[in-house]
Amino acid sequence: MEERLLVRGRPKAKPVLQMQWKELLFLHWSWDAREIQATLPAGLFADTFDGKAWLAIVPFFMRRVHPMVLPCLPWLSNFLELNVRTYVHDGAGVPGVWFYSLVCNQPLVVELARRWYHLNYVHARVEAKIDRTETCSYKARRYGFDEASFRYGPSGAKAAAEPGSLEFFLVERYVLFSAGRKRQLYAGRVHHVPYRIGPAAVEKWSFIPAMADGFRSPARPADHAMVAEDLEVQAWPIRAHSAVH
Repeated sequence: MEERLLVRGRPKAKPVLQMQWKELLFLHWSWDAREIQATLPAGLFADTFDGKAWLAIVPFFMRRVHPMVLPCLPWLSNFLELNVRTYVHDGAGVPGVWFYSLVCNQPLVVELARRWYHLNYVHARVEAKIDRTETCSYKARRYGFDEASFRYGPSGAKAAAEPGSLEFFLVERYVLFSAGRKRQLYAGRVHHVPYRIGPAAVEKWSFIPAMADGFRSPARPADHAMVAEDLEVQAWPIRAHSAVH
């Protein structure tokens, strides 16, 4: 727990990106840790809670994304993103997130993120809308795969995750890991106030995004579903893995 709280602190260096994360849905399936481990690069290890690894599908809105030295650009700063992810730690026990894919409907963002952050951003057609009941209808179609549809909204009050809880394990992570072309490991930092999360009412869901990354269908709804309040987020440059310590 001490390592998690330490990593959550704001880095001393200046951030390079400012953004908002909005309308976040977290769908989580418990998964065999050995299967997750087989998908990870050298130097990363499947993180577990009560002996289980977790696979997540996370659709959300990216808003006001811009470098710290530049203003927002309407045609570039607002887009939609859906990621497939799992939870890992490195050899020192530093917890973080490993992304299998990040589908996005902003082509320039996809290309820049691939080059600058070594992340598996993928071109996709994504659309979403919020109705008067705060319900979000979200559709994503990765080229070559069927459309994935989600319909979700809040179903209760939101609060900060309790340390030691499954929710804390799933969301309170401020390090992202990625791998370059030669499988060199990189790490990057983000900072924001602690998540405020609550139960989700999920009317429609899809496992297609994870199947596109090679996972078999679990043939069941998510084992855990939650929504989060919108966040203001800052990000730091990606560095060789050792630089995160």
